[in-house]
Amino acid sequence: MSIDSYIAGIPEAHRPDFLRLMEVIQQHIPEGFHETESYNMIGYVVPHAIYPDGYHCTPKLPLPFLNIACKKNFIAVYHMGIYSDEELLNWFVAEFPKHSSKKLDMGKSCIRFKHGHPIPYELIGQLAQKMSVQDWIDLYEKMYKPK
Repeated sequence: MSIDSYIAGIPEAHRPDFLRLMEVIQQHIPEGFHETESYNMIGYVVPHAIYPDGYHCTPKLPLPFLNIACKKNFIAVYHMGIYSDEELLNWFVAEFPKHSSKKLDMGKSCIRFKHGHPIPYELIGQLAQKMSVQDWIDLYEKMYKPK
């Protein structure tokens, strides 16, 4: 699946919000991350050219960092930094009420925005830029890479 085919499969009613989310991430994600199809979603990964080892679970895949998806009832942001860095998670949870009147709907790495509810784009932009490629590689190797 390509990025274009993924976007074409998003229902028209949800496409503007999804495209705006993509745009915000593209504007804010640090240099070095690469936008691609990843896990049947739009992904922002550390390419093999920067991190040749790839993802430890499947080394032929680039190191995943952030994914976005349009699901039946919500748009999701999957952010491995939030999953891996308690300080970043705490920052996001504290900032969320300053940007949204809705209750935070979140799993370990997944932030869900119900269709029809506003997405706090500014906050997602801030989140996207919080971790550089090297920051992510260092944290990933510390937390997940087999010794």
